[in-house]
Amino acid sequence: MKLNKVLFGLIFSASAFHALAQQPAPVIDVSGQATGSTTDRLAALERQLEARNRAQVNIQRQLDDLQTEVSELRGVTELHSHQLGQVLERQRELYQEIERRVSEALKAPAASVPSSIAAPQQGGGDVNYSANLTENEAYDRAVNMVLREKQYEKAIPEFQAFNQNFPNSSYAPNAHYWLGQLLFNKGDLVQAATEFKIVVDTHTTSNKRPDAMLKLGMVAQKQDDKARAVSIYQRLIQEYPESTAAQLAQPRLQSFQ
Repeated sequence: MKLNKVLFGLIFSASAFHALAQQPAPVIDVSGQATGSTTDRLAALERQLEARNRAQVNIQRQLDDLQTEVSELRGVTELHSHQLGQVLERQRELYQEIERRVSEALKAPAASVPSSIAAPQQGGGDVNYSANLTENEAYDRAVNMVLREKQYEKAIPEFQAFNQNFPNSSYAPNAHYWLGQLLFNKGDLVQAATEFKIVVDTHTTSNKRPDAMLKLGMVAQKQDDKARAVSIYQRLIQEYPESTAAQLAQPRLQSFQ
């Protein structure tokens, strides 16, 4: 590792400097006179001084390298800390979703949806949606079609059926957002905007609201409605300044300036 090499070089240079500092003084004979000529002694002192200077320069270079390495490691640590914070935030949202669903399941026994409620037949008519699914089962079925089975086209009528059959569900804001996202990816901007607007206007306490606002701005941007897109992005940043959606909206808003 680069840091280990730098530390080894620093220790080696310091040892060399210390060894030079311990060089014995010129030998003195019994008569009190230094052995060797004055020229030789001066040359020896110059060599020692030069060696010490080189050692000092080497130590300074090693210290500079070490400082650079520490700065790089600090930057990497800060980046990893930021990324870890984002992961923990996403994980916390997931735990909250799971706790909410478990709590709902424990509060009331599962009840079947009346068979008289017909599922909508809008696109993907081969989905065979079951009217006997419970609220949790219906939501899980729709979500799993997106996350596990990757059947995005078939997931659209599943979410439409869920929203019709369970309009007051605690999953309603998520279901409308999922449906809006699927329609947005499909290119059906008008219907996508309708779903996102339901989240923004109706589910004002949902954690999906800032994301839905961002998508409404993106829809307006794709429709070349600059004024509406700017208005939505500004509102999002004002109401949710610390959200990820606001951070994504900021460069989009700046692109209009």
